[in-house]
Amino acid sequence: MHRLGIVGYGGMGGWHADHALKSDVVELAGIYDIKPERCEAAKQKGIHAYDSMEALLSDESVDLVTVAIPNDVHKDVVIKCLLAGKNVICEKPVALSSAEFAEMVDAAHKSGKLFTVHQNRRWDVDFLAMKQLYNSGEIGNVFNIESRIHGSRGIPSDWRGEKEYGGGMLFDWGVHLIDQILQIYAGKKIKKLYCRFEHTTNFEVDDGFKLDLTFEGGEQAYVEVGTYNFIALPRFYMQAKQGTAMITDWREKCKVVKCKAWHESDVLPVQTAAGLTKTMAPRDDVTTDTYEIERPHSDVHDFYRNFCAAIEGKEEQLIKHDEVMRVMKVMEASFESVEKDAVLACDI
Repeated sequence: MHRLGIVGYGGMGGWHADHALKSDVVELAGIYDIKPERCEAAKQKGIHAYDSMEALLSDESVDLVTVAIPNDVHKDVVIKCLLAGKNVICEKPVALSSAEFAEMVDAAHKSGKLFTVHQNRRWDVDFLAMKQLYNSGEIGNVFNIESRIHGSRGIPSDWRGEKEYGGGMLFDWGVHLIDQILQIYAGKKIKKLYCRFEHTTNFEVDDGFKLDLTFEGGEQAYVEVGTYNFIALPRFYMQAKQGTAMITDWREKCKVVKCKAWHESDVLPVQTAAGLTKTMAPRDDVTTDTYEIERPHSDVHDFYRNFCAAIEGKEEQLIKHDEVMRVMKVMEASFESVEKDAVLACDI
């Protein structure tokens, strides 16, 4: 068992601690938080709280540290942990720029320790269902994917609403949704990008965004995060040459409508309020099959299982530096697109 120390005992730090207590590959050594009240909260749950960061890093029994603190301080703490001889997991977004991330990777190479990012949304079953369908070729060549997360409570009132701490929805949720799209369209480069920010409840950072991506083969992706949507649009929507797939909500199964025959000559015009339409005539079960895909199995503990196996030299770590760097560059290009209010040509 690997001994785990956690820096930061807020929302995600608490999540990591709770999962570590149930883990079959790590043992929770303790936590450290800069706020005394958070350390006290850990103690109340029977979790050891270190008196200082130095105390955690000097504990020779700890070989793995998870960093779960605000985005703007990730870099310095990660590098400090690596140079202290610890393997490191960092919450996302890993840094505020690709240059900062490169410094962290360099520190990992110099220390000889492993470093990865907690891209935990790769274990979401809605994403896994879409990736599975894409890879199967079941509905033919995919030419458009839409990915959305909608809420209705505005941006959180903590550090996520402040620019200096790396707040905003592009950093908070975009880092996940962009990573998922790049995992589905694996190996395809982005050639064009356009991003727009929303400022409905917060004018310092984006409380929502809309991002258009065009890939080298002409494939499209649309990524949207909204925090002021009282009616949510579908979580995923996929169009392919032989069908369409949709997941309305992450708790629902993937619905597929597959075209099995064209029968264009048999289309009967449909009466609408303003006249007849043949173009929008609905399909029937003669020309389509409609079915659901079972939710794929997923276990979030597999993230730690993989990283621990990578530390032991038994597996390759799943979240790779070049994948993380690519997401960072897409986000940087998105900020540039917003600033210039322009479509950017790129090669990411």
